[in-house]
Formats: sequence, structure tokens, C-alpha cells
Amino acid sequence: MDEITLRRLLDDIRSGVITPDDAVGTLSRLPFADRGLARVDHHRSLRQRTGEAVYAPGKSPEQCAAIVSELLGDHMPTPGGAPVLLTRASPEQVAAATEANPGGTVTETTPALTENGTVVSASQLATVAWRPAPARPARVLLITAGTADLPVAAECKAALDAFGLHPTLLADCGVAGVHRLLASLDELASADAVVVVAGMEGALASLVGGITPAPVVAVPVSTGYGASFQGVTALLAMLSSCAAGLTVVGIDNGFGAACAIARMMP
Repeated sequence: MDEITLRRLLDDIRSGVITPDDAVGTLSRLPFADRGLARVDHHRSLRQRTGEAVYAPGKSPEQCAAIVSELLGDHMPTPGGAPVLLTRASPEQVAAATEANPGGTVTETTPALTENGTVVSASQLATVAWRPAPARPARVLLITAGTADLPVAAECKAALDAFGLHPTLLADCGVAGVHRLLASLDELASADAVVVVAGMEGALASLVGGITPAPVVAVPVSTGYGASFQGVTALLAMLSSCAAGLTVVGIDNGFGAACAIARMMP
């Protein structure tokens, strides 16, 4: 339920498209619906003007499908609403959710750490987006330090696309070959917001933060040799950056970076 959907519901009551009883049935499910397995939030868009996301790890395929169905609002007499995302989903979770809710866009994305510390292949996880928002005019750059950082960037891009913020990707611009970044100075100067995705020592975030006037959101990534400590070194470097005003999210959190940008942009 977002502002547009709520206004449409009120207009439909006024014009007689739906009955007051139908409207009461819809509104009675707000601000959340208790599905037993989850209390599904229907007010996030009204509160924050963003979509809702379902974090797939730890949920069964059937639970993922049921929660997505609730968020998409099949129970509502008036269609429409904010974006819905299923993040870090396994192939089984994707299959169940998309079978129950056709029309989702699937993007293979983020590697994740399992309980025993083993990294899962990026191709095993995906973000699925339904009902993307209309395009927004902000110019967003999504920059990766290396090709190995692309899976996390893909999660960020999938979420930004769902929120109507279609970023330009600049891949493999790390400080080991800084001329690759400097070739895109015009894009950095004209950007409204920038996301930097970097592992190793995370230095790219400081470099970009010292060049562009736009807000910069830095994503530390769990890639790197030696003492990178699965992204902890990049995280601490970004938190200690001398480029004032840098925003830093958690390790491998491309989705969180997209949400930060969505809150910043008009």
C-alpha cells in the first residue's frame, strides 16, 4: 500500500468501482498483515516512500512465495503499489516465488557467507523484483574496484532499478590502475549520487569521495588477499576515510546501499 494506491482506493469508493465493505476489508489488513509465519508490513511505502524487501535466507521457498504474494496485494480490489523485492534467494526460493507471482525480474547477485564461513557462489543467489517504480531523474553512478566485486554491485543495481533509479555501471576502476577511474571524471562530476563497491583495502571509496561533489555510499566487499579478513579491512578503511561525509554500509550489503541512495534522492 503506497500513497498512489491509497488515493486510487478512495477514488474507487467515490466512483462506486468498489464497495465500502471491500475497502474496509483492504484497510483492515493495514498497517500489517499477520500471516502467522510473518507480520507483513504494508505501510513501508507510506512511511518511507520505498518498496518492501523479503530477506530470503532462513525462509522456506513456500514462506518466500507467501510473503511476496501478501506484499503484492493479490487480496486488494485495487491493483498497484510500491516495488517488492526478494533478496539473496536460492534457486528453489526463486522458483517458488516466481511461480506464485509471475512477472518478477530475476538478477543473479550476491555471494554470502554460510554458517561455517564458506562463501556461496554468486550464481546460486538472486534478487527478484516485482512492480518496479517509475523512473526517477537522478543520475547515479555504480563503481566497482574490481570484477570480483560485480556480484555485490549486481544486488545494488537490481534494487536501484526497482526503486526507479537506473544507475550507470563503471566496473573495474580500482586504485591499482587509477587511470581507469580518471577516464570517467566527467561522469563523477555530473553524478547526483555514487555507490562505490570495493574489497581488498577499500581505498577506492576515499578516492572517489575526494573527487565527486555527490554523496557517496561505500560498500565494503569480502574479497581480497592476505589480511582483508573477508571485508573487515575494507570496512574499517571506509569508516576511517579522510574523505569527509562518506556513508558506509555493511560488508557485501549492496541492497542497503541502494536503500541509502533511494532515501537521499528526490
